[in-house]
Amino acid sequence: MVFVALVLYFVLMVAAAAVLLLPAVRQRCFAAARSQWRRLSTSAASAGSQSASSIRHSVGSATTTLASARDFLAKRRALVLAAAGVVTLPPVLALALRHRQVFQFEDDDGVREPDPQIAALLNGERLVPPPPLPPEVFTTREVELVRPAIREASRDWEQLDAEFRQRLLLVYKIMRDEHGYEMALLEGYRSPERQAKLAAMGSHVTQAGAYHSYHQFGLAADSAFYRDGKLVISEKDPWAMRGYELYGRAAESAGLVWGGRWKMMDLGHVELRRPGVLGKRPAQQ
Repeated sequence: MVFVALVLYFVLMVAAAAVLLLPAVRQRCFAAARSQWRRLSTSAASAGSQSASSIRHSVGSATTTLASARDFLAKRRALVLAAAGVVTLPPVLALALRHRQVFQFEDDDGVREPDPQIAALLNGERLVPPPPLPPEVFTTREVELVRPAIREASRDWEQLDAEFRQRLLLVYKIMRDEHGYEMALLEGYRSPERQAKLAAMGSHVTQAGAYHSYHQFGLAADSAFYRDGKLVISEKDPWAMRGYELYGRAAESAGLVWGGRWKMMDLGHVELRRPGVLGKRPAQQ
Protein backbone atom coordinates (compact mmCIF):
# COMPACT_ATOMS: atom_id res chain seq x y z
CA MET A 1 0.00 0.00 0.00
CA VAL A 2 2.81 2.40 0.89
CA PHE A 3 4.68 1.52 -2.31
CA VAL A 4 1.61 2.15 -4.47
CA ALA A 5 1.05 5.49 -2.75
CA LEU A 6 4.67 6.48 -3.42
CA VAL A 7 4.38 5.52 -7.09
CA LEU A 8 1.21 7.59 -7.48
CA TYR A 9 2.86 10.46 -5.66
CA PHE A 10 5.89 10.19 -7.94
CA VAL A 11 3.77 10.26 -11.12
CA LEU A 12 1.68 13.21 -9.94
CA MET A 13 4.68 15.21 -8.80
CA VAL A 14 6.60 14.58 -12.04
CA ALA A 15 3.60 15.80 -14.03
CA ALA A 16 3.18 18.83 -11.79
CA ALA A 17 6.90 19.65 -11.96
CA ALA A 18 6.89 19.40 -15.75
CA VAL A 19 3.94 21.78 -16.03
CA LEU A 20 5.36 24.28 -13.55
CA LEU A 21 9.02 24.24 -14.62
CA LEU A 22 8.87 23.70 -18.38
CA PRO A 23 7.09 26.42 -20.42
CA ALA A 24 6.76 24.23 -23.51
CA VAL A 25 4.96 21.50 -21.57
CA ARG A 26 2.76 24.09 -19.90
CA GLN A 27 1.81 25.61 -23.26
CA ARG A 28 1.05 22.20 -24.74
CA CYS A 29 -1.14 21.30 -21.77
CA PHE A 30 -3.04 24.57 -21.97
CA ALA A 31 -3.48 24.20 -25.72
CA ALA A 32 -4.73 20.64 -25.33
CA ALA A 33 -7.11 21.71 -22.57
CA ARG A 34 -8.51 24.56 -24.66
CA SER A 35 -8.88 22.25 -27.64
CA GLN A 36 -10.72 19.64 -25.59
CA TRP A 37 -12.96 22.30 -24.06
CA ARG A 38 -13.95 23.58 -27.50
CA ARG A 39 -14.69 20.03 -28.66
CA LEU A 40 -16.82 19.36 -25.57
CA SER A 41 -18.72 22.62 -26.09
CA THR A 42 -19.37 21.79 -29.72
CA SER A 43 -20.47 18.29 -28.79
CA ALA A 44 -22.87 19.59 -26.16
CA ALA A 45 -24.45 22.03 -28.65
CA SER A 46 -25.00 19.37 -31.26
CA ALA A 47 -25.52 16.26 -29.19
CA GLY A 48 -25.95 13.15 -31.28
CA SER A 49 -24.77 14.76 -34.51
CA GLN A 50 -21.13 13.94 -34.18
CA SER A 51 -20.11 11.44 -36.79
CA ALA A 52 -17.80 8.48 -36.49
CA SER A 53 -15.18 10.33 -38.49
CA SER A 54 -15.07 13.21 -36.00
CA ILE A 55 -14.67 10.75 -33.13
CA ARG A 56 -11.74 9.13 -34.92
CA HIS A 57 -10.31 12.59 -35.46
CA SER A 58 -10.53 13.34 -31.71
CA VAL A 59 -8.80 10.08 -30.87
CA GLY A 60 -6.14 10.82 -33.45
CA SER A 61 -5.55 14.27 -32.01
CA ALA A 62 -5.18 12.84 -28.50
CA THR A 63 -2.74 10.24 -29.80
CA THR A 64 -0.72 12.95 -31.55
CA THR A 65 -0.61 14.99 -28.34
CA LEU A 66 0.65 12.00 -26.34
CA ALA A 67 3.28 11.26 -28.94
CA SER A 68 4.46 14.88 -28.83
CA ALA A 69 4.65 14.75 -25.05
CA ARG A 70 6.73 11.55 -25.16
CA ASP A 71 9.06 13.12 -27.70
CA PHE A 72 9.42 16.24 -25.54
CA LEU A 73 10.19 14.19 -22.41
CA ALA A 74 12.69 12.03 -24.30
CA LYS A 75 14.65 15.11 -25.41
CA ARG A 76 14.73 16.54 -21.89
CA ARG A 77 15.15 13.33 -19.91
CA ALA A 78 17.92 14.64 -17.66
CA LEU A 79 15.90 17.68 -16.58
CA VAL A 80 12.80 15.56 -15.91
CA LEU A 81 14.79 13.05 -13.85
CA ALA A 82 16.36 15.83 -11.82
CA ALA A 83 12.95 17.36 -11.09
CA ALA A 84 11.57 13.95 -10.16
CA GLY A 85 14.47 13.38 -7.78
CA VAL A 86 13.88 16.68 -6.02
CA VAL A 87 10.16 15.99 -5.67
CA THR A 88 10.43 12.38 -4.48
CA LEU A 89 13.48 12.68 -2.22
CA PRO A 90 11.63 13.97 0.92
CA PRO A 91 8.98 11.21 1.10
CA VAL A 92 11.51 8.50 0.29
CA LEU A 93 13.84 9.70 3.05
CA ALA A 94 10.93 9.94 5.49
CA LEU A 95 9.92 6.37 4.68
CA ALA A 96 13.46 5.03 4.99
CA LEU A 97 14.24 6.80 8.24
CA ARG A 98 10.91 6.24 9.96
CA HIS A 99 10.87 4.59 13.37
CA ARG A 100 8.20 2.56 15.09
CA GLN A 101 5.85 4.98 16.79
CA VAL A 102 5.59 4.59 20.55
CA PHE A 103 3.11 6.54 22.62
CA GLN A 104 5.10 9.21 24.44
CA PHE A 105 4.21 9.62 28.08
CA GLU A 106 5.56 12.43 30.18
CA ASP A 107 8.10 11.24 32.70
CA ASP A 108 10.12 13.65 34.83
CA ASP A 109 7.79 16.59 34.26
CA GLY A 110 4.79 14.54 35.38
CA VAL A 111 5.94 13.94 38.98
CA ARG A 112 3.42 15.33 41.45
CA GLU A 113 3.36 15.90 45.18
CA PRO A 114 0.17 15.33 47.18
CA ASP A 115 -1.69 18.17 48.85
CA PRO A 116 -0.44 18.86 52.41
CA GLN A 117 -3.60 17.47 54.03
CA ILE A 118 -3.43 14.36 51.89
CA ALA A 119 0.26 13.97 52.68
CA ALA A 120 -0.56 14.05 56.40
CA LEU A 121 -3.13 11.31 55.91
CA LEU A 122 -0.65 9.24 53.96
CA ASN A 123 1.79 9.44 56.87
CA GLY A 124 -0.86 8.13 59.25
CA GLU A 125 -2.60 4.77 59.45
CA ARG A 126 -1.87 2.24 56.72
CA LEU A 127 -4.96 1.54 54.62
CA VAL A 128 -5.99 -2.02 53.80
CA PRO A 129 -7.27 -3.11 50.36
CA PRO A 130 -10.97 -3.94 50.15
CA PRO A 131 -12.08 -7.57 49.83
CA PRO A 132 -12.05 -8.89 46.25
CA LEU A 133 -15.26 -8.80 44.24
CA PRO A 134 -16.77 -11.94 42.69
CA PRO A 135 -15.08 -12.84 39.38
CA GLU A 136 -18.37 -12.74 37.45
CA VAL A 137 -18.63 -9.00 38.15
CA PHE A 138 -15.79 -8.42 35.67
CA THR A 139 -17.14 -10.59 32.84
CA THR A 140 -20.35 -8.79 31.92
CA ARG A 141 -20.90 -7.61 28.34
CA GLU A 142 -20.64 -3.93 29.33
CA VAL A 143 -17.30 -4.41 31.06
CA GLU A 144 -15.74 -6.47 28.27
CA LEU A 145 -16.84 -3.97 25.60
CA VAL A 146 -15.00 -1.16 27.38
CA ARG A 147 -12.11 -3.22 28.77
CA PRO A 148 -11.06 -5.95 26.28
CA ALA A 149 -9.54 -9.12 27.75
CA ILE A 150 -10.37 -7.94 31.28
CA ARG A 151 -10.66 -11.57 32.42
CA GLU A 152 -6.87 -11.84 32.27
CA ALA A 153 -6.23 -8.66 34.26
CA SER A 154 -4.51 -8.74 37.63
CA ARG A 155 -6.39 -7.24 40.57
CA ASP A 156 -3.82 -8.24 43.16
CA TRP A 157 -3.14 -5.19 45.35
CA GLU A 158 0.10 -6.75 46.60
CA GLN A 159 1.63 -6.44 43.12
CA LEU A 160 1.29 -2.66 43.24
CA ASP A 161 4.05 -0.37 44.45
CA ALA A 162 3.58 0.20 48.21
CA GLU A 163 3.45 4.01 47.99
CA PHE A 164 1.13 3.98 44.99
CA ARG A 165 -1.10 1.43 46.71
CA GLN A 166 -1.57 3.69 49.74
CA ARG A 167 -2.33 6.74 47.60
CA LEU A 168 -4.90 4.83 45.56
CA LEU A 169 -6.55 3.37 48.66
CA LEU A 170 -6.80 6.88 50.10
CA VAL A 171 -8.50 8.04 46.89
CA TYR A 172 -10.96 5.15 47.26
CA LYS A 173 -11.63 6.23 50.84
CA ILE A 174 -12.26 9.83 49.79
CA MET A 175 -14.62 8.71 47.06
CA ARG A 176 -16.58 6.54 49.49
CA ASP A 177 -16.64 8.78 52.57
CA GLU A 178 -17.03 12.17 50.91
CA HIS A 179 -18.90 11.41 47.70
CA GLY A 180 -20.66 8.08 48.24
CA TYR A 181 -18.94 6.23 45.38
CA GLU A 182 -17.69 2.68 45.88
CA MET A 183 -14.60 2.01 43.75
CA ALA A 184 -13.42 -1.27 42.27
CA LEU A 185 -9.97 -2.14 40.92
CA LEU A 186 -10.22 -3.33 37.30
CA GLU A 187 -6.52 -3.84 36.71
CA GLY A 188 -3.34 -3.04 38.57
CA TYR A 189 -0.03 -4.63 37.65
CA ARG A 190 0.14 -5.64 33.99
CA SER A 191 2.81 -7.93 32.60
CA PRO A 192 4.82 -6.78 29.57
CA GLU A 193 3.35 -9.70 27.61
CA ARG A 194 -0.19 -8.55 28.33
CA GLN A 195 0.77 -4.94 27.53
CA ALA A 196 2.11 -6.03 24.14
CA LYS A 197 -1.06 -8.05 23.50
CA LEU A 198 -3.31 -5.07 24.29
CA ALA A 199 -1.18 -2.77 22.12
CA ALA A 200 -1.58 -5.20 19.22
CA MET A 201 -5.37 -4.81 19.46
CA GLY A 202 -5.06 -1.22 18.27
CA SER A 203 -4.62 2.35 19.47
CA HIS A 204 -8.23 2.45 20.70
CA VAL A 205 -7.14 0.00 23.44
CA THR A 206 -3.70 1.39 24.28
CA GLN A 207 -0.89 3.23 22.54
CA ALA A 208 1.78 2.07 24.97
CA GLY A 209 4.00 -0.91 24.21
CA ALA A 210 5.64 -3.20 26.74
CA TYR A 211 7.60 -1.35 29.45
CA HIS A 212 6.17 1.95 28.27
CA SER A 213 3.25 1.87 30.68
CA TYR A 214 3.42 2.43 34.42
CA HIS A 215 1.29 -0.71 34.79
CA GLN A 216 4.45 -2.79 34.25
CA PHE A 217 5.99 -1.22 37.33
CA GLY A 218 3.01 -1.47 39.65
CA LEU A 219 2.56 2.30 39.45
CA ALA A 220 -0.76 2.46 37.58
CA ALA A 221 -4.29 1.19 38.03
CA ASP A 222 -7.61 1.22 36.20
CA SER A 223 -10.70 1.59 38.36
CA ALA A 224 -14.47 1.73 37.94
CA PHE A 225 -17.55 2.32 40.10
CA TYR A 226 -19.42 -0.44 41.91
CA ARG A 227 -23.16 0.07 42.30
CA ASP A 228 -25.94 -2.38 43.09
CA GLY A 229 -23.68 -5.37 42.59
CA LYS A 230 -22.47 -4.25 39.13
CA LEU A 231 -19.52 -2.37 37.70
CA VAL A 232 -20.45 0.95 36.08
CA ILE A 233 -17.97 2.04 33.42
CA SER A 234 -20.09 3.60 30.69
CA GLU A 235 -19.36 7.27 30.02
CA LYS A 236 -23.00 7.65 28.94
CA ASP A 237 -24.10 7.32 32.56
CA PRO A 238 -24.35 10.84 34.10
CA TRP A 239 -23.80 9.40 37.57
CA ALA A 240 -20.59 7.73 36.40
CA MET A 241 -19.36 10.86 34.59
CA ARG A 242 -19.84 12.90 37.75
CA GLY A 243 -17.93 10.20 39.61
CA TYR A 244 -15.04 10.34 37.15
CA GLU A 245 -14.72 14.09 37.70
CA LEU A 246 -14.59 13.61 41.47
CA TYR A 247 -12.23 10.68 41.08
CA GLY A 248 -9.84 12.77 38.97
CA ARG A 249 -9.79 15.55 41.56
CA ALA A 250 -9.18 13.15 44.43
CA ALA A 251 -6.42 11.35 42.51
CA GLU A 252 -4.63 14.59 41.65
CA SER A 253 -4.89 15.77 45.25
CA ALA A 254 -3.07 12.57 46.20
CA GLY A 255 -0.25 13.35 43.76
CA LEU A 256 -1.40 10.94 41.06
CA VAL A 257 -1.77 11.59 37.34
CA TRP A 258 -5.31 11.13 36.04
CA GLY A 259 -5.92 9.76 32.55
CA GLY A 260 -8.93 12.04 32.13
CA ARG A 261 -6.54 14.90 31.28
CA TRP A 262 -5.04 13.12 28.30
CA LYS A 263 -5.94 13.73 24.65
CA MET A 264 -6.91 10.06 24.48
CA MET A 265 -8.89 10.14 27.71
CA ASP A 266 -8.75 7.17 30.08
CA LEU A 267 -11.10 8.28 32.83
CA GLY A 268 -10.56 5.32 35.15
CA HIS A 269 -6.77 5.35 34.91
CA VAL A 270 -4.38 6.85 37.47
CA GLU A 271 -0.62 6.50 37.84
CA LEU A 272 2.24 7.55 40.09
CA ARG A 273 5.06 8.87 37.95
CA ARG A 274 8.71 8.51 38.80
CA PRO A 275 11.69 9.81 36.80
CA GLY A 276 13.53 7.35 34.60
CA VAL A 277 11.09 4.47 35.01
CA LEU A 278 9.49 4.00 31.60
CA GLY A 279 11.36 1.87 29.09
CA LYS A 280 13.38 -0.02 31.71
CA ARG A 281 12.96 -3.69 32.46
CA PRO A 282 12.37 -4.13 36.17
CA ALA A 283 14.72 -6.53 37.96
CA GLN A 284 11.77 -8.21 39.68
CA GLN A 285 8.17 -8.55 38.64
